[in-house]
Parts: sequence; C-alpha cells; structure tokens
Amino acid sequence: MWDEIKVTVTFCGHADFNKNQAALAWLSATIETLIDRGADQFLLGGYGAFDAAAAAAVWHAKKIYPHIQSYLVLAYLDRVGFTESYDGSIYPPLENTPRRFSISKRNEWMVRNSDVLVAYVLHGWGGAAAMLCYAEKKGKEIIRYDSQR
Repeated sequence: MWDEIKVTVTFCGHADFNKNQAALAWLSATIETLIDRGADQFLLGGYGAFDAAAAAAVWHAKKIYPHIQSYLVLAYLDRVGFTESYDGSIYPPLENTPRRFSISKRNEWMVRNSDVLVAYVLHGWGGAAAMLCYAEKKGKEIIRYDSQR
C-alpha cells in the first residue's frame, strides 16, 4: 500500500500508561508492522508514560531498522534539553499560541502532519482522548489498543 511513499506515524496515549506486558508487546508489534508497511518517520510528544514507552519502542526498533527517524515535537521552546533519545526535534509554529494551549495545538499539528495515529486511549477525557478525536475528524488511519485483549 505504501511502497516508495514516506509514511509518518504519531502516537497518543495516557500519561499514566500502565506498562503491562500486553500493552508493551502491542506497541512494539504495531511499530514493526508499520515499518514493514513503509513507515519511516515517528513523531513523539515526550510527555507521560505512554510517550516514554513509545519513544523507547521506536528507539529499539531503530536498532533493527536504522533508516527510521524519531522526532520529539516540542510544545515549548524551553524544553530542548530532552532530545537525546530522538534523532531530532521539531518546533511547530506555536509562537503566538498561549502557553496553556501549546500542548493541544502541538498535538493537532502532529495529527495533521502524520498519516497514522497509534492510540492507547482507554477513556474519553484528557489530552490523549482529544487528540484521538481530532485524528478521527481528520480521517487519519488509527491503530487503537484494545484493552480487552
């Protein structure tokens, strides 16, 4: 489906992500499947336990697939010191966004600039749920974790 096309993936999930074996295995398998389908860029938010698990899973996959790239997408310019686990960082055009809206606007930018959203969203409130809803409205391909597994 995606042969010879650059595919960008982003992630959303709860800050209080429970790092259980099933969820971590799903995350790794999903990333590998996406890479096999042509994914080569991964945009990560860098906040909370799910973001940390996703970044670690992408970094681990990079050992097997060195061509993939991971980017920390910054909501604030003063957060540049946290980029060592990524290939680089991106600051979307948020200069005129009030600080309290920076994360939600950054999340919207990530969705708009991605082809696929990998979602670990188990309830309908909070930033992860809002990002998932935005991706649905934008018609993005969404791969969701099924907590009933």
